[in-house]
Amino acid sequence: MRKACIKMVHELARTDPRIVFIGSDLSPGLLDEMKQEMPKRHFMEGVLEQQAIGMAAGMAMDGLMPFVNTIATFITRRCYEQVALDLCLHDLPVRLIANGGGVVYAPLGPTHLAVEDFAIMRALPNMTVTAVADAEEMQRLMRATLDWLHPIYIRLGKGGDPIVSDADKGFEIGKGIVMRPVAGHGHPLLIACGVMTGRALAAAEILARRGIEAEVIHIHTLKPLDADLIVARAEVAGSVFTIEEHTLIGGLGSAVLDALIERTGHVQPLFRKLGLPDKFAANYGSQDQLLELSGLQPEQIAETVAETAASPAAAGIR
Repeated sequence: MRKACIKMVHELARTDPRIVFIGSDLSPGLLDEMKQEMPKRHFMEGVLEQQAIGMAAGMAMDGLMPFVNTIATFITRRCYEQVALDLCLHDLPVRLIANGGGVVYAPLGPTHLAVEDFAIMRALPNMTVTAVADAEEMQRLMRATLDWLHPIYIRLGKGGDPIVSDADKGFEIGKGIVMRPVAGHGHPLLIACGVMTGRALAAAEILARRGIEAEVIHIHTLKPLDADLIVARAEVAGSVFTIEEHTLIGGLGSAVLDALIERTGHVQPLFRKLGLPDKFAANYGSQDQLLELSGLQPEQIAETVAETAASPAAAGIR
């Protein structure tokens, strides 16, 4: 996913003179071809994230479209004020490419885990927040950014994630995608984002083998949220589960819950948020290991959905 995203910056820059790339202390040689071909449109700053954001803001005010790339925790926490005041206050078309969203950097511990990035970026006026499912969908998002004249936060996964998106289903910023439709009423509805959509689809297949048909919706844009789709599908579902590689506070689950309450005045009797706990990670390891500790692998998701559907009184809103 990361390679697809970075490669697209160069590809799009060849046809759009507005595009510039700004990196912050990234791998030597990253986008060297772009640097050689377009030396005045490729910049590699040091460990100066705040400066990189201010630099991008100035370029955007001059009519350019900067893509700023660094580790997710640094492009969110470290320069949050600059993102808020330099970019969002002026509603500038700067793209923040965030490496290693969620628990991708599990070997490096809590300092490098971007597990609250959805929450803090969603809170900023004018900010668009995205988390695509795989490398192919990343290419569609990158093309769509050219016509979106607002700040965008682009969360990157680890890379090498299975391709689960489908170009035939289309792609539009702010519009969710029904990945696994189910007819009728009363079925579980799984709403996921980013690489968790692949795990939600795998969980749905496990449930299907147990005789439970679950619908899966992919929300690649958390803000603006496709509330119309979510409400329409939730109203015919028997239960709703949000699945995200993010803390349970302020992310996809909170956005969906807000949408249901604001649009309908109520939520499904069965609504449950599946995500990371509200605490700093105490374990190191791999992304998969940390997800398993939080019950976010396909088999665990399927078991939670099945148990909740079988015991509605014990479910409630979580």
